[in-house]
Amino acid sequence: MDKVIIKNLLARGILGIRDWERKRPQDILINVTLFTDTRRAAETDNINDCADYSAVAKKVQAHAESAGRFTVEALANDLAGICLGERNVRNVIVRVEKPGAVRFAESVGVEIERSRDE
Repeated sequence: MDKVIIKNLLARGILGIRDWERKRPQDILINVTLFTDTRRAAETDNINDCADYSAVAKKVQAHAESAGRFTVEALANDLAGICLGERNVRNVIVRVEKPGAVRFAESVGVEIERSRDE
């Protein structure tokens, strides 16, 4: 399987369980790897045969900014479902991080892998 990568997509949204995390948006860093077969897209050079990373990035960012999830795990699962809703995506790896959430750590987060078969 080929890969389409969306690296370090920044969103600002409500994410967390603490009262202060629920009051104002914070940075959410998202990385997505879309597994797809790019051979047809390479032959036709047509966006309709591609995994449209621009459309995926917009959907993922919009959801992260509006979902108001309590856990990183829930948000990551949401985003994986959005990605798998794309016609040419077979599997996906989604990593969601909260920069600066833990003292002395650059970020904390979760990475999940999902497929259409699950």
